[in-house]
Amino acid sequence: MSPSDNKVVIGSEEWCAFPELGIPAIKARVDSGAKTSSIHAFNIQQFRRDGAAWVSFEVHPLQNNRRTVIRCERPIIDKRVVKSSSGVSETRFVVQAPLKIGEMIWEVELTLANRDSMGFRMLLGREAMVGRMLVDPEQEDLMGAISQETIDGYYGKKEPEKSGLKIALL
Repeated sequence: MSPSDNKVVIGSEEWCAFPELGIPAIKARVDSGAKTSSIHAFNIQQFRRDGAAWVSFEVHPLQNNRRTVIRCERPIIDKRVVKSSSGVSETRFVVQAPLKIGEMIWEVELTLANRDSMGFRMLLGREAMVGRMLVDPEQEDLMGAISQETIDGYYGKKEPEKSGLKIALL
């Protein structure tokens, strides 16, 4: 049996979901150079529930969309110092959640990080892929593309924000 048996091939970008977090679709950059997966999180607040450390956070699941917000809560499993792609080290909360890609679902660790300046709201790291996936960097959405109509169904269609000066003459 070869090491690639029973592994699925994914592209450099894939649609993912976190059903327990209420995130039906989030586009991930697949990065085998990153150890741990990361999700865009803001308004991160640590709290205690039944004596255990938990964290609440909000997620903008869609690229270039700051109006769609999902509020999440998870137990904290760790705090780690992570070096970002820019080389800056920061301490991040680590949580676990079931990840769904295509028809596969398994538990992954996620660091919570503000990825506003990044192109993708999620980074799929190698720990989440080990034993399950091979990456073809020339491809995208090998586990299934999601149409804008489906995204609108998941998150609601957002009307563009109207801005500008309005002048009325009487």
